[in-house]
Amino acid sequence: MKIEYQPIGVIHTPHTRTGDAPIQPSRARGIRGTVQVLADYADGLDDLDGFSHIILLYHFHESSGYRLKVKPFLDRQVRGLFSTRAPWRPNSIGLSIVRLVGIAGCTLTVQDVDMLDQTPLLDIKPYVPEFDQHPDARVGWLESALKRQEPGP
Repeated sequence: MKIEYQPIGVIHTPHTRTGDAPIQPSRARGIRGTVQVLADYADGLDDLDGFSHIILLYHFHESSGYRLKVKPFLDRQVRGLFSTRAPWRPNSIGLSIVRLVGIAGCTLTVQDVDMLDQTPLLDIKPYVPEFDQHPDARVGWLESALKRQEPGP
């Protein structure tokens, strides 16, 4: 089965090189960017302005290839790819939850951006705490890795 996606827009950020991009939105607090949605999808933005956060699904356009075992950014040990958020994946799909600052026409101003400039946008979904938060969630190997990290900004 072949699956094809067409971008619905482009994400613009100050991050131009992979080494400069924060590893997650939580490490990109306050960094602003814009999401330019193609005019064909403008009607889909109706009612989005009432949400404080949105989920952006995008294509890792600077990522190529993958390995099923990787050493994550926050750990020293090799882990299974699917237990990490490494960008080198069989399907180069990224996900970030960002703060929605404003909407002007087809341009969304967002904050806490961790993706690269010119990232192709695949979809936008509203972040809904009732659906998306899981207070009893476990984070596996990441729990000990996070304890070793210094507090972020």
